[in-house]
Amino acid sequence: MARERVIGENEQLPDPEETAESEEVLPLSLRPRSLREYVGQTQVVESLGIAIAAAKTRGEPLEHVLFHGPPGLGKTTLAHIVAREMGGDMVHTSGPALEKPLDIVGVLSNLGEGEVLFIDEIHRLPHTVEEYLYSAMEDFQVDFVTGKGAYARTLPFQLKRFTLIGATTRAGLLTPPLRDRFGMIYHLDFYSPEQLTEVVRRSSEILEVGIDRDGASEIASRSRGTPRVANRLLRRVRDYAQVKSGGHVDRDVADVALAREGVDENGLDRLDRLYLTTIAENYRGGPVGIDALAATVNEEVQTLVDVVEPFLLKEGFVLRTPGGRKIGEAAMTKLGLKEQGRLL
Repeated sequence: MARERVIGENEQLPDPEETAESEEVLPLSLRPRSLREYVGQTQVVESLGIAIAAAKTRGEPLEHVLFHGPPGLGKTTLAHIVAREMGGDMVHTSGPALEKPLDIVGVLSNLGEGEVLFIDEIHRLPHTVEEYLYSAMEDFQVDFVTGKGAYARTLPFQLKRFTLIGATTRAGLLTPPLRDRFGMIYHLDFYSPEQLTEVVRRSSEILEVGIDRDGASEIASRSRGTPRVANRLLRRVRDYAQVKSGGHVDRDVADVALAREGVDENGLDRLDRLYLTTIAENYRGGPVGIDALAATVNEEVQTLVDVVEPFLLKEGFVLRTPGGRKIGEAAMTKLGLKEQGRLL
C-alpha cells in the first residue's frame, strides 16, 4: 500500500481505512482509491490507466504528470491514486512551502526509487527553487555549488528515479521550461450533473446516508460542477435530514436544507450573488476591473479569480473583456435586472 509523507505546511493525511469517521478525515475517506472507482474525467482516467500499465510493464517510474484546472475537481485525488496504482510512497508538499533551494534539494535527495513527489500549487514555486527541478526532472540529478568566485565548484548529486506530479489552478503562470518538462499534461474540467449525481450517490453510501436518486440529483445540480462542493453539500444535507426528516434525503429535503445554507437552484451562494449584484448595480453591468470589484465586495482578488469566477464564467453569468468584468445575459435574467430595466 502506498504511504504518504507530507513536507511543509501540510499535515499528514491519515489512511482512511485506519481512522474513525470525523469531519476532519471525511474529505480523504470519500476519495476514490483507484482509477476504477474514479467518477468523471473519462479521457484523463483512461490515458493515465494506459500510462501506468505501460510503466509497470517496463518496470519504470511513471513520467512526470501535471494536472491543472479549477479547485475541487480531483487533482490531489488523482495524485494519490497514481502513487497507489504504482505501488510507491508519496511525498506531499506545496509551492509556497518550498521557499529556498535547500528545501527542494532536501526533498529530492530523500526520495526513494519510484516514489511520487506531489507539489500542489506548483505555479507558486520561487524561480530559484524551480530551476533545481529542471535537471532533477530530466536527468534525475541536482548540482550543488560549493565555494565562491574562482574557487566555486559544481558537485553533481545523483537522485533515484521518481515521478513528479504537479497540480495548479493557474497553468498560465507556469514558466515554459517547467511546463515542457512534464511528460503528461491533463486539464480537469467541470463535471456534468449526471456525473455529480454518481459522486453524491457513492459518497452517500460511504457516509451511510439514505438518499434517493432525486435527492442526489438535487444536490448535484447545485454543486457548481465540482465534486468537492457536492461532498460538502451532501454533509450539510445529511445533518439537516438527521435532525428534521428521520435521516432520509429526497428532493424536498435537499431543497430545504440547501436553501437554508444559502445555496440557490443554480448553485450560487452569498458571495456569488454579491459579486453579480455588485457588477450589476454598482457598476451598471460593467465593465469593471477586478481590483475595484474586489475592494467593493471586500474580498481578496485571488479568491474571486480562483474560487468565484471559474463557475460563473462557465455558466455565462459573467464575461471577461479587455476593459474588465461584465455581467452576462444569464445573470441579468436570473437577477431580474433585464425586466426591471435597471441596466443601461
